[in-house]
Amino acid sequence: MLGELQDAGNTVTLAHYLELLASAGLIVGLPKFAGARVRQRGSSPKLLVRNTALMSAFLGLSQSEARRTPQIWGRLVESAVGAHLCNSATSAVTEVFYWRERGKEVDYVVRSGRSLVAFEVKSGDGRAAPSGLAEFAKVFGPNRTLIVGADGIPLADFLAEPLESWF
Repeated sequence: MLGELQDAGNTVTLAHYLELLASAGLIVGLPKFAGARVRQRGSSPKLLVRNTALMSAFLGLSQSEARRTPQIWGRLVESAVGAHLCNSATSAVTEVFYWRERGKEVDYVVRSGRSLVAFEVKSGDGRAAPSGLAEFAKVFGPNRTLIVGADGIPLADFLAEPLESWF
């Protein structure tokens, strides 16, 4: 089956379906930030819901139950931040990406014109320090690197601000 999905026709069909879901405001495929467009196009997109209600409706958990499950809460918080970034990036010059190289990652990278900001989301689930931010900063030299959530900008404060305020 994997061979069938990798067929050029199926890849085009899946890309078209993803475009339809994105245009309907349901799901977006974030491209990988790679500096060069050629490297971006060769990478698989990171799928992101544009409204976390799509995720939480199927969980069957209350907010307090979700908070008590670190893995689920972490996904919800990261998705809420990503949805806010994507839904706020309405300008033609603003793009949202993810970045991952050799075990290091940054949840979201936003480029607006020549400005670049990297966002790492922490939900307080006890994961390791965001070493991906330091690596990303060393390689790409963003204007800012920000942590959203635990030990950073409180989630509610982040969601209340427009995207432009972080540049």
